[in-house]
Amino acid sequence: MILPIILYGNPILRKKCIDIDMNIYYQDSRINQLIKDMFETLHKVKGIGLAAPQIGKNIRLFIVKTPYLSKNGKNNYQEVFINARILKIYGEEYEFNEGCLSFPGIMEYVKRKSHILIEYYDNNWNKKKKTLKGICSRVIQHEYDHIEGKLFIDYFSSMKKKLIKKKLIIFFEKKNSLL
Repeated sequence: MILPIILYGNPILRKKCIDIDMNIYYQDSRINQLIKDMFETLHKVKGIGLAAPQIGKNIRLFIVKTPYLSKNGKNNYQEVFINARILKIYGEEYEFNEGCLSFPGIMEYVKRKSHILIEYYDNNWNKKKKTLKGICSRVIQHEYDHIEGKLFIDYFSSMKKKLIKKKLIIFFEKKNSLL
């Protein structure tokens, strides 16, 4: 099932998410269905990452799916991150053009560090710890920010935020005029 994407302005995007209880996870098939629906939604909107707050859920869950993160660049890399914690962010800081499904039509350069060490559970509840770098690190940092109540605009100057606000106002005016 395709899930509606929560857009900027909804307060859930600013909430720090709560952990998923392992006992509830195993007893409640809705979590597995939610993960399937998130991947289906991500595919439909041609995104590379989606966090639970972006679909209205205040839980520490995000997914990524992209050919950029696969080992050979041909097959899609996909991963489920449950109760993730970034243990370390390090390396060189660099800018890269990012977008966000909760900010339709907005692409801006964001500075992030090149490496992370992250600990999380996968969808089989296996505990994992990985060091990631480059674009993979960046995508994970972006999605992780969502479960921490942080948005990519938080990295912008106040001037850039004002410009984005104007772009969003125009987007919402156009969207409302089509209704």
